[in-house]
Amino acid sequence: GNTLYNVYNKKASKMLHAHWFIACAQLVVGIVWSCIMWGSGMRKKPNLTAADITACIPIGLCMCIAHAGSVLAMGVGAVSFAQIVKACEPVFAAAVGLLLPPKDVKPLLAYAMLIPIVGGVGLACVKEGKGIDINYEAFAYASIANVAAALKGKLGGSVTKALKGDKAKNMDPANVYAVNNIISFLFTVPMVIYAELPVLKTEWNIAVTEHGFNAVVMNIALSGFFFYVYNEFAFAFTANVGAVTSSVLNTAKRVIIIVVSAILFAEPMEKNTVIGSAIAIMGTFAYSLASKFAAKKPSKKKSA
Repeated sequence: GNTLYNVYNKKASKMLHAHWFIACAQLVVGIVWSCIMWGSGMRKKPNLTAADITACIPIGLCMCIAHAGSVLAMGVGAVSFAQIVKACEPVFAAAVGLLLPPKDVKPLLAYAMLIPIVGGVGLACVKEGKGIDINYEAFAYASIANVAAALKGKLGGSVTKALKGDKAKNMDPANVYAVNNIISFLFTVPMVIYAELPVLKTEWNIAVTEHGFNAVVMNIALSGFFFYVYNEFAFAFTANVGAVTSSVLNTAKRVIIIVVSAILFAEPMEKNTVIGSAIAIMGTFAYSLASKFAAKKPSKKKSA
């Protein structure tokens, strides 16, 4: 699902140069899907108070920035490069965990795994015969997405746990994501108005003239559908699998996206890019395992 999202998102971004609008439209697809599920009775409607919704606002804001940052990064640069930079997310998560209370201190081994992550990304940016060659705009957007994702994980953990724990609120993982998707959309709309409204009609007409109305709408709609379905599934799936399974699948996901995008969009993959991305992705995998296994050890000691 995530691979298909990245493919259709890149196709939409190449057709329509209004990336905030694309990000916003993708969230609309998810809202429509949620409303169908709730309206048909296939899923229970959330039963939230104003205080519950207020508590979700920071999560929705971080989701908005993380999603838009990813869309913008892949819009102005290669999908493979954006994914390589996004492999640095554990670095930002580790920093946020130490800077914001309550502190989340990882074991030394986990922090050691940040070295190959940063080093791998750095190596991937070194081009043979050219030295360091970075798309700074794509790098900035992907890094912003990483910061927002780290903040979302830090700020949202206790809130989502409390909502899921109260069965009267009907907040299973799918509904938690659905509610935050709606809040994310509400934060994205002002950015579309601010950044792209003056040129949106012109860019839309150019895209429709060059590629056709159906092609533009189809790629935006499919990217939105796969984005929502993947994330909803991921929210539910990660709550029911172990650390190893989750880490392996996340690692495989990033590798598949890089390979598929490089093939479909003819993105150059030089030797340093391949080696560097492999080192960074495996470093991310090792960091995830080291963190999750360490988190389990205290509970084992207590039960002994």
